Amino acid sequence: MGKLDANKKKKRESLLNTAFNIFTSKGVSQTSISEIVKNAGVAKGTFYLYFKDKYDIKNKLVAHKSNKLFMNAITELEKHKGLDYHERFIVVIDNIINQFNENKSLLQFIAKNLSWGIFKNSITSNESDNDLNFKEIYNTIIDESPKKLKDPEIMLFMIVELVSSAVYSPILYNEPVSIEELKPHLYNAVKSIIRQHECDE
Repeated sequence: MGKLDANKKKKRESLLNTAFNIFTSKGVSQTSISEIVKNAGVAKGTFYLYFKDKYDIKNKLVAHKSNKLFMNAITELEKHKGLDYHERFIVVIDNIINQFNENKSLLQFIAKNLSWGIFKNSITSNESDNDLNFKEIYNTIIDESPKKLKDPEIMLFMIVELVSSAVYSPILYNEPVSIEELKPHLYNAVKSIIRQHECDE
C-alpha cells in the first residue's frame, strides 16, 4: 500500500471510528456531519469522498462492525473441530453474544440500526481487505450439513431475527433473566429452526 492509499485509509477509519463514538453517545438523529468531521480532524469535503451522508456512514458502520463480530466468531469456530452443523451455528452465535455482552454500546448500536439488507450486505461483501467473506463460511457450513436444507436464507434470517431480539434485554437489563440463563433456551430454539428446514432428499 502506497503512502497516498494509507493516508486515505487512515482518514476513512478516523471518520468511521469518530462517527461510531458519537452515534453511540448521542444517537444518529442528534449527530451532524459537521460534528463528525470536526472530531475526526478532516475537512467536510473529505467526508463526501467516502460517504454520501450520515445514514450511509451509519450503514457502513453496521456492516463493518457486524463483519468484525463474525470474523471473531469464525476464529473461535476454527478452534472447535468435529462439531456437527447444529453445534457450529451455536459456537458462532455464542461467541457473538459474548462479544455483545462485553461491549453493550455495540449491542445497542447494532440492534437499533441493523436491517436484513444491511446484515446481508455485511456478510456478502467486503468493506475492506481485512473483512471476512462470511458468505463463503456460511455456504461451507450449509454444504457440510448431512441433510439438505430447505430455504437456507430464510433459516438464517429467522435465526438472526430471533437472536438479535432475544439477547437485547437480558444483556442490558438482566430481564427476564440473565443472558447465561437465556442461552440454553435460545440455543434450543435455534436448533429447532434448523431442524425445521432440514428435509430428506
